[in-house]
Amino acid sequence: MSTNRTARLTETLRRQILDGEITVGQKLPSEAELITAHGVSRTVVREALGRLQAAGLIRTRRGAGSFALTPPAEHAQGSPPPPRTPEERATLIEFRMALECEAAALAAERRSPAQLENLRAALAAFAAGATHPATAVEQDFAFHREIAAASGNPHLLTAVEQLGASMIAMPRRRLEGGKKAPQGAESPDGEAPATAALAEHHAVLDAIAEADPRAASSAMRAHLTASRRRVLA
Repeated sequence: MSTNRTARLTETLRRQILDGEITVGQKLPSEAELITAHGVSRTVVREALGRLQAAGLIRTRRGAGSFALTPPAEHAQGSPPPPRTPEERATLIEFRMALECEAAALAAERRSPAQLENLRAALAAFAAGATHPATAVEQDFAFHREIAAASGNPHLLTAVEQLGASMIAMPRRRLEGGKKAPQGAESPDGEAPATAALAEHHAVLDAIAEADPRAASSAMRAHLTASRRRVLA
């Protein structure tokens, strides 16, 4: 009986995350709230959360609770909460365009050999973790943070760090790990969102490696424009 209840609660929470009812960086209800809302035991709640963690759909921060995919930045107290709707996330991506296109251009001009290696390592980690959503979010953010660091401008780096990993958009198709994207959500050549995002990151990295500020800025804008399209699809 408890196995069935665990499966039902796991599926309910999984669907809420996939459907965007619980968005990236948003805190899940507490154990006590889940017990009351679903009429289950503490054991069932903990087993369900364990299954979601293993599936890469939640991250737990000791003493703070469980969050969809990634906890918010610890120093982001007082910052706006993570976006909850596709429209709010699209607005955040517009802000990121203003911030990160310039960061990419400056990184192309100023990055050191060590910073370039950091970018390559972050992108390799993102590719390796693409099928584990929480890892993909964290490594995706790490790549963008390394670009801000390579810009040499501490204000740009601080702004990205204050947004935290919850700034990363994760459309449902990426969360499900599907290989074939639905019509309207794929890249122009039909790639699934995870594959398309990786290719877009490579284009940014290539431009930074070639010390081409204009190309780096354009590649970042293309990436974020595609992210916005995927979020709204």
